[in-house]
Amino acid sequence: MPDGREPLIARTLTSIRGLAAADWDASAGADNPFVAHAFLAALEESGSATAETGWAPAHAVIEDANGAVLACAPFYAKSHSYGEYVFDHAWADAYTRAGGRYYPKLLCAVPFTPATGPRLLVPPALARERADELRAALAAAMIRIAERHGVSSLHVNFPAEVDAQALEAAGYLSRLGVQYHWTNRGYRDFDDFLAALSSRKRKAIRKERAAVRDAGVAISVLTGSDLREAHWDVFYAFYRDTASRKWGGGYLTRAFFSLLGERMADRVVLVLAEHGGRPVAGALNLLGGDTLYGRHWGCAADFRFLHFEACYYQAIEFAIGRGLARVEAGAQGEHKIQRGYLPEATRSYHWIANAAFRDLLGRHLARERAAVMAEIAELTEFSPYRRS
Repeated sequence: MPDGREPLIARTLTSIRGLAAADWDASAGADNPFVAHAFLAALEESGSATAETGWAPAHAVIEDANGAVLACAPFYAKSHSYGEYVFDHAWADAYTRAGGRYYPKLLCAVPFTPATGPRLLVPPALARERADELRAALAAAMIRIAERHGVSSLHVNFPAEVDAQALEAAGYLSRLGVQYHWTNRGYRDFDDFLAALSSRKRKAIRKERAAVRDAGVAISVLTGSDLREAHWDVFYAFYRDTASRKWGGGYLTRAFFSLLGERMADRVVLVLAEHGGRPVAGALNLLGGDTLYGRHWGCAADFRFLHFEACYYQAIEFAIGRGLARVEAGAQGEHKIQRGYLPEATRSYHWIANAAFRDLLGRHLARERAAVMAEIAELTEFSPYRRS
């Protein structure tokens, strides 16, 4: 009851299809592709994010007394900690050794997607005070859901800044991580971006890009109506190869990519590399309002520097051409710094049911946050940009 008068009703959905796309998207907005109804539905309908894969949908919805949707959140009951990119395996181990049962836990996040964005979804056009009230209501409702189900914990991964404020006010513990993002400083083209780098780094990037061209690799960027099922066949093979080498199996099914191309083709930016007319590598990006999000990469042949070209340099060129503000290249990778992607803090928030474990974890996270900020400051010293 945020204003002391209006009754609010919180409920959960066992499928995103339990809410009309228009109602969900009215809160999700259009800027972040990952919280769109179409994206979340594709994950569920393809069998990628389901109870069978350890991602049981429990999406949180706030309604008024007449059943009108006021706010919502992507919400899951998790039976493991895979596919989250905020690692709490050590927490689970400690909780279990202390005699507790860590799983299932609850998670507010986008499956398999380490991209910062809205998590407590409220209509973008709302007045700030009303929006804050509804975010606070969602943050509190998720805790009530966790308490009702008797779970060990509730986690919110990669929330936007406005969500972070509501979560902190509700008593969630904060955690920091590091990613590497490229920022568009008004560059006219790729050469203008290169001019902002030190001479040595500028030469290194030119050399890397020339090596790919000299190897006879042709690059194309596909989006919208350019995308065909044959492209998804090729890219899925690349994705599976990368997944098998990194973690033993892919989270996403082949059907997911078809649904993505069918429903969100205009948000897809697929970089495809060919050699001798044969596809040899690909990088999948999703387009947001002012940001290009790098998500998946894979290859069928080894060409030196092709990963950097397909994942980083092509993304920068696309962003400059579209006038985008940023490129977020996903999780991990200090090697991105020398390619113009600088370290930035990411956030997650955590509610722990057990008071003793919560206090212990809170002290640990305070030390970890200080260490992460020190790490970011140190890594920033390796910036390839020319000093003013």
